[in-house]
Amino acid sequence: MASLAPLPHPRPSLSPTRRFRTLSLRSVAPRLFVSNAIAGGTSLHWPQKEKINLSKYVNESFHEEGDWESLDADVYHWTRSLRPVQWYPGHIAKAEKELKEQLKLMDVVIEVRDARIPMATSHPQMDSWLGNRKKILVLNREDMISTADRNSWANFFTRQGIKVVFANGQLGMGTMKLGRLAKLLATGVNTKRRAKGLLPRPVRAGIVGYPNVGKSSLINRLLRRRMCPAAPRPGVTRQLKWVRFGKDLEFLDSPGILPMRIRDQAAAIKLAICDDIGERSYDAADVAAILVQMLTRLPAVEAKCYCFISSCQVANCTRWFPTGSDTLCKRYRIDSDGRCGKIFLEKLALHLFNGDVSHAAVRVLSDFRKGKFGWIALERPPR
Repeated sequence: MASLAPLPHPRPSLSPTRRFRTLSLRSVAPRLFVSNAIAGGTSLHWPQKEKINLSKYVNESFHEEGDWESLDADVYHWTRSLRPVQWYPGHIAKAEKELKEQLKLMDVVIEVRDARIPMATSHPQMDSWLGNRKKILVLNREDMISTADRNSWANFFTRQGIKVVFANGQLGMGTMKLGRLAKLLATGVNTKRRAKGLLPRPVRAGIVGYPNVGKSSLINRLLRRRMCPAAPRPGVTRQLKWVRFGKDLEFLDSPGILPMRIRDQAAAIKLAICDDIGERSYDAADVAAILVQMLTRLPAVEAKCYCFISSCQVANCTRWFPTGSDTLCKRYRIDSDGRCGKIFLEKLALHLFNGDVSHAAVRVLSDFRKGKFGWIALERPPR
């Protein structure tokens, strides 16, 4: 039997057998403890689990295991047998052509994405359109993701040197910071104009992004009045519109811009789940089934305690459910045994909607979009 390499620090001599056992226990014990905390085995009861910071162990284990990469691969596999999700109405083609012309007038470009799916709501041609123009990235709907997800994306974009602002267009969070940052990045514009003997002008900021990511809502919150049409569905804004914010800043509201053909169908399904693409482009039952399968793969979901547990008396309390399956079970009082989304929808339809699967699918999608399942991101930063 070959002898093991010496330990880096002086320690009492151990026999090869004892040394092997010592190293094995050090490497295996923490993993077994974390797995037990996540899975909710019989050795720990809920009162004991609540004393443990489950989010810490869940996030560390989730990143180390590489489950997000595996989940993305599974979503790609699930979508192969479905009808492709494509949506490119006529007003988008017209708006894309006009937007390219207006980009020449912009000092700063504000790209708005959905915080639940920042990569799926990234236009593949956006960087080539912008060129060297200064850009601010806004992740809207920050209220629908957990603090851990928010911190992960903030670190990811900061390492890339991208200015990122987390916002909530419905409540106005982050809008004032966005306005100040846009002015700050464009201060050089009027400096050059003064050097040439020209009068200063307002900073021009264009707001671009996918449909229904909250572009118009952000502008309305900044202006504190309804200047741009906004509604919780894609395709409401159909033409470009300049609006003035005080004397120093102008915003260009633009329709949502999608690629003519979405090649990544895993990203297209996520757009459908988050309602960032027209509902005529997909079958709700197929999309809801994939959402259920994605939730059952998530090891933990942070949810509002009062949504599910009547005995909790703490206002705005949060609780970590061990798996997405438990979240579905608590919400609908149905066991999600197995990981087949269609079977779960059929059981939900029989339980609540007299066997109407399409109605059950719409209900699941609506509950997710309203945050009824908790703070869930469908993407994490790539490694």
